[in-house]
Amino acid sequence: MRDVTYAMGISLDGYITGPDGGLDWSAPEAEVFRFWIDETRKVGVHLLGRRLYETMLYWETAADDPSLGDAEREWIEVWNPLPKVVFSGTLTEVRGNARLASGGVAEEIARLRKEPGEGEIAIGGATLAAEAAAAGLIDEYRTVVHPVLVGGGTRYFPHDERRVQLDLVETRMLTPNVVYLRHRVKR
Repeated sequence: MRDVTYAMGISLDGYITGPDGGLDWSAPEAEVFRFWIDETRKVGVHLLGRRLYETMLYWETAADDPSLGDAEREWIEVWNPLPKVVFSGTLTEVRGNARLASGGVAEEIARLRKEPGEGEIAIGGATLAAEAAAAGLIDEYRTVVHPVLVGGGTRYFPHDERRVQLDLVETRMLTPNVVYLRHRVKR
């Protein structure tokens, strides 16, 4: 059965965005960007909430930008063909290799786990991940911890998260200041 993973860059105090919704503090250095490219190669389908989907739309046309470097072009080659499922109550259509979810996150994950296919089912976005976590559907939590305290914003873990026992299965220093932590849910 395909694993469901939730991976995001976070501040040391546990936020994926700052109080103003900004992400500027998490702009990846070359080593961190390489890490995300390699991790995304393991994904078979990516589930996104509306806000993250709209943020990532940039990459649908970014290949036309002559100023992009080799890493950005490699990211486009990995990200754009990746199948995506978008959860939104307001969007009526999506672009690229994406489709709108036909049900809730639990129904989509159950359907995707039954389908033949390789790679992980990745979840992007705190709201969507919170719904999957509440239903006990996340197998691994993966964080890239940045050395900053943002003091508020969108939390990686919701405040009402139930207690979940985890095993630390991997740690890695991506740069002298950025650490990757991978935790597996104990079942």
